[in-house]
Amino acid sequence: MFMAAQYPRILAQRLRASLRGAISLLSPGQWLAVAVLAFSGMAAFGVAPDSTLDLALPEAVTRSLPHPTVAALPGADAAGYWREERVQRGDTLGRVLSRLGVDDPDALKFVHADPVARSLYQLKPGKPLRVETDAEGRLLALRSLAGNGELLSLSRTPEGLSASIGPAPTEVQWKMAAGEIRSSLFAAADAADLPDPVTRQLADVFEGDIDFYHDLRRGDRFAVVYEMRYVDGEPVGVGRIIAAEFVNDGRTFRAFLWRGADGYEGYRTEDGSALRKAFLRSPMEFSRITSGFTQARFHPILQTWRAHKGIDYAAPMGTPVRATADGKVLFAGVQNGYGNVIHIQHQGVFSTLYAHLSAFAPDIHPGSHVAQGAVIAFVGETGWATGPHLHYEFRVNNEQQNPDSVALPNGEPLTPSETATFLAGVAPALRQLALAGSSPRGLLAAGE
Repeated sequence: MFMAAQYPRILAQRLRASLRGAISLLSPGQWLAVAVLAFSGMAAFGVAPDSTLDLALPEAVTRSLPHPTVAALPGADAAGYWREERVQRGDTLGRVLSRLGVDDPDALKFVHADPVARSLYQLKPGKPLRVETDAEGRLLALRSLAGNGELLSLSRTPEGLSASIGPAPTEVQWKMAAGEIRSSLFAAADAADLPDPVTRQLADVFEGDIDFYHDLRRGDRFAVVYEMRYVDGEPVGVGRIIAAEFVNDGRTFRAFLWRGADGYEGYRTEDGSALRKAFLRSPMEFSRITSGFTQARFHPILQTWRAHKGIDYAAPMGTPVRATADGKVLFAGVQNGYGNVIHIQHQGVFSTLYAHLSAFAPDIHPGSHVAQGAVIAFVGETGWATGPHLHYEFRVNNEQQNPDSVALPNGEPLTPSETATFLAGVAPALRQLALAGSSPRGLLAAGE
């Protein structure tokens, strides 16, 4: 019999013999693999048949950890949860409130009974509704923008729910747009997603320098910074143009809004000079000249050659006619071949006349004051007229002059202190305008 101490030595001898036999059977390629394994620090282990290894069993360790402490935010006990939903087609008020997590039958009873809150039943698809609830779904507050721009509010007090409606707090933000003319101003503005009221303002701002009916060229460009009004994050309307640039036939025009201390608003150039002349070039926004200022024109009614000392603008019946400058009405009535006519006295020696009108605007009478751009009458064909059109005269010392060639007086200049305020105030608008105008050509919208 062998003693227990001899087993390790016998096992080592058998292992060496087994290895010598295995090594003698290796091919040269297998030798290379063994060498690589050896030098890479890897070792092979053999286990004799019918032998066992004592493996340590994993030990499960369980420890108790303290729960984290979460501090409540100040005022969290009183605050609720605000949610917003948009009304979908076919929605009822109860369905919208349910989607908003409101579980408050008393609130529905209040809305049904209160005359102010009852307007919530006039749901329109797409209209947003914001509510505040507590953790149990009880209604704490509600806000809804009414169709007239007012804000309907519900709020919970210790005495219960109450409803009120009033002017909505408005936030004003600046927006930018840029476009390229390919056919018309309005087509390019639509492609740039520019609201129509802003497009009309753009034409009004530059109409003293650009005739938007005759002067536009394919490739002309514009950039605009304008106000957009928001209530609870929803756009509710546009405001004034803050800054604008128009490149027409290679000429660049810029305009910046100036709000004076007296509340007066007007547009000026980068250095503070008045952009708009004291007179508009045209008494209508969009029209077509059918007869210009000339010393010899064949009169269609009198059938004779005579001077035509004014400009005729063809336009549909009822088209608004604007005063081309501030002034006082000298005459408003019927006058010979002019038909219905308005004669306005302006600053100094200047006056204007508007003839063949179909009707006068309200409050237009001798002695009434009018502002530049204000609608004073409407296109007609009264007097010696063969169709609807406006006959417009520009007079100096009551002598007719050609409105297209006469030198028009400039607007009132700013004082030195006002100029400094203007330059400082328009600096942010100038940066925004430069950003909009420098957009890559591929990013500019173009209207076909």
